[in-house]
Amino acid sequence: MLSVFKSIPTHMDYKGQKLAEQIFQGIILISAVIGFVYGLIIQQFGWTVYIVLAGFAVSCLLTLPPWPMYRRNPLPWQPVAPEASGEPTQKPQESIKRKKHK
Repeated sequence: MLSVFKSIPTHMDYKGQKLAEQIFQGIILISAVIGFVYGLIIQQFGWTVYIVLAGFAVSCLLTLPPWPMYRRNPLPWQPVAPEASGEPTQKPQESIKRKKHK
């Protein structure tokens, strides 16, 4: 049962994050303008709030899950370099002798 959940991709690349942010902001802006105009016409502020909340729900549905359109540009990671010898390698900072202050 848990293997089904592990097979669901949970990542989004950088261009996908930018696209999701633009879609989110666009839907919120459009729904706010439509809600404001509609609420102004019928003189009911409640309808403005309902329309903005509906826009928020739609934008969350479209941008929060990692849909395939947000994963089109994966980062090319470097392959893991195999160690040449069995000895652990030292970090460059460890090999430098530190000066003692007097």
